[in-house]
Amino acid sequence: MYAIVETGGKQYRVQEGDVIYVEKLEADVGDTVVLDRVLAVSKDSGFTAGTPYVAGASVRAKVEKHGRGRKIIVYKYKPKKNYRRKQGHRQPYTKLLIEKIEG
Repeated sequence: MYAIVETGGKQYRVQEGDVIYVEKLEADVGDTVVLDRVLAVSKDSGFTAGTPYVAGASVRAKVEKHGRGRKIIVYKYKPKKNYRRKQGHRQPYTKLLIEKIEG
């Protein structure tokens, strides 16, 4: 059994017991979050696709930790014009453990 959920502008294919890294959520470590934007659910009885979301379906996940990803270097450069700009960025994330797929 698996589901396709949307969170943070991205889509993830999840199963029970999976660990995923999503855009940072406003929840404390140890909390349970409910992802209710379920695009599709596949069970033993068949596949259900939503229009755009599956009615009554949700995914429960536990927040394991918050963190920041590896550093991305953004470097702008224009030749022969003495224009150089270096900037770094670390994207915050939330680590989720998928506990239950309902629906």
